[in-house]
Parts: sequence; structure tokens; C-alpha cells
Amino acid sequence: MYYILKEKLDDFYINEKGKPSGPKLLFIVVTKKGNARILTRAGTEYGNPPPGTIVDNTITLPERYDFFLVAQQARKDQTVSPTAFNVLHDDIKKSPAEVQSLTFQQCHAYFNWSGTVAVPAVCQYAHKLAYLTGNALDVSTGGESAPIVKPNLQHYLYYL
Repeated sequence: MYYILKEKLDDFYINEKGKPSGPKLLFIVVTKKGNARILTRAGTEYGNPPPGTIVDNTITLPERYDFFLVAQQARKDQTVSPTAFNVLHDDIKKSPAEVQSLTFQQCHAYFNWSGTVAVPAVCQYAHKLAYLTGNALDVSTGGESAPIVKPNLQHYLYYL
């Protein structure tokens, strides 16, 4: 799918020499609810790793560009669940450390929460937008016109 998007963007952005000059794209699949757990060991004690911990070897697949990120601190007496990132396409050609740092920084950029979130802010906003669209727009009209806001929400402001 990202190849189709890349092709369309290249067709749209043509430089003065007639060559495609579309934006550079980085496609990452983010999986929040996985089965992996990451623990630290100090002597005989096990505990949660600190926020910002990245695991990109041992439990990852060698044939893929993937990593796990612990973006937030676990609550007391809970085990932190890392978020899995699988890089499908990379045009920006940054080092793995730079991509991992960017994803961790994105976990701090969600404005509706003062701390870090488990997934990058762009994923959190996409989730909220999908939820808002599903709950606030009436698509049951059957026509090909644009969806309209449900009547009980037409006189209220709603935010992401």
C-alpha cells in the first residue's frame, strides 16, 4: 500500500527537471498490545526498565527492521508492556538510533496528557480521530454525500 502512496506522491511532486521529487517517507507499524515483557535484573531482583528503554536485538527478528520501546513508567506492582515497532519502508535513511529516538520523542508529544504515552502521538491522534468519526458522524444516510454530524452533536463543540 505504501508503494502506491509513494508513487502517487512522486507523480504529484515533480521538480523543474521533470523528475519525481516526492517527500521522503518512513512507514512504521506500531503494535501496542503485544505479549512481550521486558525486565531488568539487579542481583536477584527483577524490575521494570526505565522509560526510554529500547530493545532491538535478541527478541527481534534478524530479517526485519524492528524494535521494542518502553515509553512510559509502569504503575506500582505492574509489569510494563513495551510497544513493538516494525519499520516497513524507509526513505529517510536515518540510523536505527535516530529512528528509535524520534519514536520515543513522539511519545512525549501528545498534548492531552502531561506525561508520556505508550505509542507515538501521531498514532494516538489517529485513534482518537477514528473514534470521533465513528461516534459523531452519521453515515447511515445511504447517499454518496459527505457524512453529517449526528443531530444531537450539531450544537456542541468537540475536540480531539
